Amino acid sequence: MVTVLRARWFNTCLKSSSFVCKGDRLSLNTNYRMDKNTAKARPLSDMAKFREIFSKAKHIVVLTGAGVSAESGVPTFRGAGGFWRKWQAQDLATPEAFSSNPSLVWEFYHYRREVMASKSPNPAHTAIADCEKRLKKQGRKLVVITQNIDELHKAAGSENIIELHGNLFTTRCTKCKDVSKNKDSPICPALTGKGEPNPNSPDANIPVEQLPRCKKNGCNGLLRPHVVWFHESLDPTVLLQAELELNTCDLCLVVGTSSVVYPAAMFAPQVAARGVPVAEFNIEETPATHSFGFMFKGPAGQNVPIALAPCENEPK
Repeated sequence: MVTVLRARWFNTCLKSSSFVCKGDRLSLNTNYRMDKNTAKARPLSDMAKFREIFSKAKHIVVLTGAGVSAESGVPTFRGAGGFWRKWQAQDLATPEAFSSNPSLVWEFYHYRREVMASKSPNPAHTAIADCEKRLKKQGRKLVVITQNIDELHKAAGSENIIELHGNLFTTRCTKCKDVSKNKDSPICPALTGKGEPNPNSPDANIPVEQLPRCKKNGCNGLLRPHVVWFHESLDPTVLLQAELELNTCDLCLVVGTSSVVYPAAMFAPQVAARGVPVAEFNIEETPATHSFGFMFKGPAGQNVPIALAPCENEPK
């Protein structure tokens, strides 16, 4: 059922008459301002116009990516300089890497878990959470669909959160498949003091029996982070939840995401394809920017609080 819905949802996006193909990118034909020299649609950067639409929206979806957490100092491990030791995330965040060297992969995730102890939500996280609470009292809805695994949205106070890629503080047993929250620090004694990101740091080479183990009913199976790795599919139930929100929202914000990781990269363009206003908040343009009605360039922590602040017509 989920596979069929996903296929229909994707095909609707591709077949929409409002899309035109530009190389490997889909763009929207709509009433955006046009640059006569390039003949390309230019998204608006008119905050007053966005605020007018926001004031009337009843069901808002906020799509967030690594960029919003980067403003809190969370390492992204993507792009130039995004290394842990000599590896990037795509080198270690795979089932193949875990199978061949679970000690190294757990060192990487132990480091990521521990570094979060020093990170806090930034003004973008807080503005999104505050807006959700405020709109709830008005019978309106705001849902966060995030690619991030760091729990900063939850720490900021958001409640309606769909985590596409799982959670850094949740584990899954490779034996009994139990999924459990786990905020132990360190997650196991053998990882104490391990995970130093310096390229010259030696690998810990922890014996597999000393790595995090399942405590449920004496299972003792090897635990893995309950996150979606490269070469793995999103949880169908989570994907369906996201699709239901995207298919019924009347306003969408795209915050700090590169719009290159699929299937999430198709979410906002699909929403725009059915005529729903979409606003991007990013430090630079992305492959999907020209599919959207609005683009606010700059730090999300600067622009999102302005965009989601209370409107004059909102009840006090």
